[in-house]
Amino acid sequence: MFTKKPYRAVGMMSGTSLDGIDVAEIVTDGDTIFEFGRSSYHAYDDQHRQVLRSGLGCWPHPDLDPLQRLVEQLHLAAAAEFEADIFGFHGQTLAHDPAGGRTHQIGNGQVLADQLGVPVAWDFRSRDVAHGGQGAPLAPFFHFACAKYCGVTDPIAILNLGGVGNITYVDPRYHDPAVEGAVLAFDTGPANAPINDAMMARFGVAYDENGRVAVQGHVDRDIVQRTLALDYFAAPAPKSLDRDAFAQVFDWISDAKDGDAIATLTQIVVATVVHAVAQLPQRPSSLWVTGGGRKNPVIMGELSHGLPCPVIPIEAVGLDGDMLEAQAFGYLAVRVARGLPISAPMTTGVPVLMEGGQIAHPQSRAATGPA
Repeated sequence: MFTKKPYRAVGMMSGTSLDGIDVAEIVTDGDTIFEFGRSSYHAYDDQHRQVLRSGLGCWPHPDLDPLQRLVEQLHLAAAAEFEADIFGFHGQTLAHDPAGGRTHQIGNGQVLADQLGVPVAWDFRSRDVAHGGQGAPLAPFFHFACAKYCGVTDPIAILNLGGVGNITYVDPRYHDPAVEGAVLAFDTGPANAPINDAMMARFGVAYDENGRVAVQGHVDRDIVQRTLALDYFAAPAPKSLDRDAFAQVFDWISDAKDGDAIATLTQIVVATVVHAVAQLPQRPSSLWVTGGGRKNPVIMGELSHGLPCPVIPIEAVGLDGDMLEAQAFGYLAVRVARGLPISAPMTTGVPVLMEGGQIAHPQSRAATGPA
């Protein structure tokens, strides 16, 4: 078991946008962030992305064994250049159904621990879901630590625009993220995933670089409003989404011209975030945007226009928007190893503070990190 002292952790994250693996170092005791270390990004090639995409929506089955081995091999290759006391391995989310009490992140942490020779924290979401939580978002306690690291004193919100959007409200006037009122988190709605899927289907490219297609199209406001009228947006937080939770929206844009389809999907991202910010306990002093969506000037411009607070890329406060989620799972790995909670009623809706994750210790050779 880890104790309350700084450890060098390395987190690895492959998100639902299926672009690649982020790897990042962080020095933390699971409460305080002492420093951020180096990082690297390992893009998937088209073949890897196609294999990963083939498993989306699938639950554990022997047919997925080749995909699992691919996920493990790619993460091992990405981790090889790092040394750490512990690795945080999120795996690849294929399906997420908290209402049905199940979630599926493929990849076995024991395989990585045996090869890396140090403990690996993994399977972060299952216990939360099994106890009635949403299993997501899992970064809020880390976001709280980031706000403390940055020295802010007024409430802020951190918006992650990955495959799905999620937001964390942080009140840094509290000392412990597990205290009621310190954080509130939930998924805002679809983000990059439907835009990326539509770009691949219509143009054969992975994403709308710099919003170039969206800015040329016309938004179908009726589809935006139909999306906001879906039951999810009337439900109270905390709440979470599967990558393909709004598949019907894809059907709604099927007859639209290419530019109009992308413009409409982009505006849905903006509208659902504006809706989410209105649900926060109070107006944040600023909204820090991380994830790939912050690089889309159409999204950022529309958010700045539509929200009653400054909207800034997270780099403006000295954090790394490309690596924040990987850093989060390094941070959470230390919390798992210390037996600290990683989710709470105000983050995932789980009834009580919840420890989570598993620790895989190396079996094929002696561990080089703490036991």
